[in-house]
Amino acid sequence: MTAQQQAAIPTVLVYEDDPGFPPRVNMPVPHPVPQLDTQPFPTAIADTAPQPNGAGPGTEAFRYWVAADALSRASQTWGPLVPAGTQWHSTVGRALTAHLNAGKDLNAFYDRKGLWFFRSTVAGVNVAACESPEVVAHETGHAILDALRPQLFDAASAEAAALHEAFGDISALLTSLHLEPLRIAVLAETQSDLELSSRVSRMAEQLGAAIRQGHPNAVDPDCLRNMSNSFFYRDPVHLPPSGPANTLSSEPHSFSRVFSGAFLKIVAGIFRQQDLQDQAGLARAAEIAGQLMVDAVVAAPVVSGYYAQVAGHMIAADQRRNGGMYGQSLRSAFIRHGILSLEAAATITEPEVARRGAGMAEATPGGGEHEGLTAVTIQGSTYGVTQPLTLSAPAEERRFGIAGSDPAGGSVRPTDPQQVATSFLEDLFRRGRVHVAEEHRSATAFVDDSPSRLKTHEIKGSATGEGLALVRRCFD
Repeated sequence: MTAQQQAAIPTVLVYEDDPGFPPRVNMPVPHPVPQLDTQPFPTAIADTAPQPNGAGPGTEAFRYWVAADALSRASQTWGPLVPAGTQWHSTVGRALTAHLNAGKDLNAFYDRKGLWFFRSTVAGVNVAACESPEVVAHETGHAILDALRPQLFDAASAEAAALHEAFGDISALLTSLHLEPLRIAVLAETQSDLELSSRVSRMAEQLGAAIRQGHPNAVDPDCLRNMSNSFFYRDPVHLPPSGPANTLSSEPHSFSRVFSGAFLKIVAGIFRQQDLQDQAGLARAAEIAGQLMVDAVVAAPVVSGYYAQVAGHMIAADQRRNGGMYGQSLRSAFIRHGILSLEAAATITEPEVARRGAGMAEATPGGGEHEGLTAVTIQGSTYGVTQPLTLSAPAEERRFGIAGSDPAGGSVRPTDPQQVATSFLEDLFRRGRVHVAEEHRSATAFVDDSPSRLKTHEIKGSATGEGLALVRRCFD
């Protein structure tokens, strides 16, 4: 393409990376006008598209184009990696619609109807979640994973919920690495050691800084979360329900860092094995890691100890696709974060994968909403509700007999599915994340009705008409 032809292509100004927080603000750059109708994941924005007239930061037109550019890139990143026929969850409709000004808050969420982005003024800065490509790509990642494994949406499991959050951050990482200028920048910033903290490992710097103004220990010192971390696996059943950002808790965003930290090391390890140690080699490494992640989440059974199953299936996918070329990088990353014990990593051998390969090869996206989950019923009175309460516990048949590391040595024994589900419910109540309608509350109800606590779940009548059920509203 000639320079004259390039100049004729309409462009808009966008952020390629998170905008940051004053005085450290990234500069907008011109991109071609994004195309939202990208298959197999078409997207849309609820607002009317403004003219591509070069509007800059602080304007609604700029926010529109930043969000549109990030949506388009996320679709382009994941589209080539998913199995043929993958579509958004049926309740989403043909296109995933983003709502860029959903209200006043420092948040964003996916709820099977669309993506919702909030905004608030903090320290004189108008912080709009839709103005961060990382936040947009993270929320889009929730929708992508929901298309691949809808069973995870209602699974009463801390690891399933945390894997959703990790997938969102992985989506932000891979969407950033889809851009050549960012690949060049991160290689220079880290001197090609991609395990180091960088502009692509640090998630949502601006949103993190805004939250830090009121809650100093709730987020990392320089971002919301950092994929460059050393958090080590613990069974979330035995972790506190919340805690400061420098500790690990069962809260899904906190616990997600165990898996996202391992994924960053996987990208770094695969990159080190590329013939070209340049931006093209990094693009290839990101694509390979993303493909293994997709293969794994489609095939891995939803069980207690879910992280280990996804890890095992990534290793198996590498053996099927690449002859095990990247097995050392995968095993190293998962062992360093305790997702796989040393014993577990050693058992996923080529013969074992070949023996179980038919089931993995036949795995397809989607499936029944509660396929692989088992309904467990507990006493509602324990939680201040009027009827027995049904939870969807993770109880698929395990394909690999593997588990995470016990810090004392050896492997962690996977927790009973009913205990996993009950612990998950109790943590939701402790964090004030469950909406219980008045008619379902007993005299001893202890529901947190604070308007600042977004309710990710609700208690409602079960699908069978008997008793009540825990149902997810959204991933925030």
